[in-house]
Amino acid sequence: MSLCYLHQKVSVLERQIFDFLGYQWAPILANFVHIIIVILGLFGTIQYRPRYITGYAVWLVLWVTWNVFVICFYLEAGDLSKETDLILTFNISMHRSWWMENGPGCTVTSVTPAPDWAPEDHRYITVSGCLLEYQYIEVAHSSFQIFLALAGFIYACYVVKCITEEEDSFDFIGGFDSYGYQGPQKTSHLQLQPMYMSK
Repeated sequence: MSLCYLHQKVSVLERQIFDFLGYQWAPILANFVHIIIVILGLFGTIQYRPRYITGYAVWLVLWVTWNVFVICFYLEAGDLSKETDLILTFNISMHRSWWMENGPGCTVTSVTPAPDWAPEDHRYITVSGCLLEYQYIEVAHSSFQIFLALAGFIYACYVVKCITEEEDSFDFIGGFDSYGYQGPQKTSHLQLQPMYMSK
């Protein structure tokens, strides 16, 4: 189980670095929450706390949903457009995947002079020669996160099942065992006798 947590932490930290480099604030927040929940899930596993592990499993459902959204966003499914600044950056900065300029084989060329519509604090570039387009790299990252989340969800359910079975089978001085300790039995012929006390 800890191996699954380790893979999730390492992969989401890697993703967090590239999201920071691209100023993508929504993924940065989602990755940060995921890191915290993974740590809580690991703590719950080590300390045998099924509530923490259940919370981790519930978060993994949300995490899969988020990553499916990211995949749909980059593949422009439906009305989504990867050129929209509002969704991944909260319109605070210009959205740009770090992989857009730094993907495998990409050649970045500055366009001079910049068009009139281009903001002054941004450079205007063209990217060519990429072996793999940036949206497919982002989709691969999200797909890998979904794979890890599904594995983590299965393991979390298994650990919660094991912990609850262990708690249910705990034996209080024989508990439910027929062969264990048998306390005194009440007999039906027992009669109450008055008790006299001397003054």
